[in-house]
Amino acid sequence: MYSNSLIELDRAHLVHPVASYRGHEKLGVRVLASAKGATVTDASGKQLIDGFAGLWCVNAGYGHEAIVEAAARQMRELPYATAYFGLGSEPAIRLASELAERAPGDLNHVYFTLGGSDAVDSTIRFIRYYWIARGEPQRDQFISVEQGYHGSSTVGAGLTALPAFHAGFGIPFDWQHKIPSHYAYRNRVGEDPQAIIEASLAALRRKVEEIGPERVAAFYAEPIQGSGGVLVPPKGWMKAMRELCRELGILFVADEVITGFGRTGPLFASTEDEIVPDFITTAKGLTSGYVPMGAVFMADHVYQTIADGAGASTVGHGYTYSAHPVSAAVGLEVLKLYENGLLENGVKAGARLMEGLESLRDHPLVGDVRGRGMLAAIELVVDKARKTPLPAAAEPARRIFDRAWENGLVIRAFANGVLGYAPPLCCTEAEIDAIVERTRATLDETLEDPDVRQALKA
Repeated sequence: MYSNSLIELDRAHLVHPVASYRGHEKLGVRVLASAKGATVTDASGKQLIDGFAGLWCVNAGYGHEAIVEAAARQMRELPYATAYFGLGSEPAIRLASELAERAPGDLNHVYFTLGGSDAVDSTIRFIRYYWIARGEPQRDQFISVEQGYHGSSTVGAGLTALPAFHAGFGIPFDWQHKIPSHYAYRNRVGEDPQAIIEASLAALRRKVEEIGPERVAAFYAEPIQGSGGVLVPPKGWMKAMRELCRELGILFVADEVITGFGRTGPLFASTEDEIVPDFITTAKGLTSGYVPMGAVFMADHVYQTIADGAGASTVGHGYTYSAHPVSAAVGLEVLKLYENGLLENGVKAGARLMEGLESLRDHPLVGDVRGRGMLAAIELVVDKARKTPLPAAAEPARRIFDRAWENGLVIRAFANGVLGYAPPLCCTEAEIDAIVERTRATLDETLEDPDVRQALKA
């Protein structure tokens, strides 16, 4: 076991993201020591299949020497180059070009960030600038979707529609609005795909009318709502919402921080959804999590409007680490890996994952199985007919995560009893099968939880 001194140092000094501070102090940290492929090893030597690719981000898998060498080579040659003052570096220029070439439609302009949250923040600034440049400064209202996630920065967390990211922070702001999620398993209009699409379209129309059509700047949507519980919209939902935004004259932002770079199959889920948004935000799989980096893809008409509006003046938005050469070098190498077999393997592995998780539907606790590609979820219930969630007393987020860990599997366990999966694209058939087998063992153990047993009897 790793030393108690390390645990105590963590308790005393490291503030963990999205954590119960007192709860973490009580339980202590689990230290990860190494990783290779789809396997992580903790400091005690325990090996686990990482069924969540870190935080939906290590798409390529761990331990690719080509990525390490690309980073090391760049650090030796040019470890930092600002993109201010008209300066730049070859890796950043080439990565922007390669990404623009592969992005849908006319998303030909790329602004680099450190991650997904500041990519979303950047879109807010660009969108405000765009409308002011068009002579419509009153367009300062933004709409997103309930149970959506758009980052944990102050502005992004307001667009996010999950209570934990609002409580105690004084957000959302009054210019941030929401419409109901397409959440098929628990949708008030039922599970019929077309009915869900029509309900969402009607909700967006109503919200725009309520705010004032001349006030709305943009609408944000994820191709799949990740942190909301891996909520997969009906086929055609994104396309229908994008077309309505065009009709209403508001900008459409596809948040692909989770879905980008092979997570659902192609490099961009928007391609599969047959849409060309005005903006795409990405991060995570962009560098496979090896180094921090995000990107905003901007359509030609947006870029030209901002550029013309500024004229000879500076567009005053920037980050010290935007277009960082080491991150860009890693991004270029990761892109090669995706296109030299990883995307193809991810499609096969994703089909096997979904087939395996579907085989768990017969389990007494499994209410729903959903997903696309290497992004999936199981929703647990204690009554399948009534869709009754696991009781809060069963502490699903902590206890199920702990059981999976003991079974040699890392997954995301949500507080409402949803289990999230996002394995690395490099997974072998045996690793996918192990994810399913270890999940079934975890479900069987959860079935024996006294609080779950009591709820089943109720």
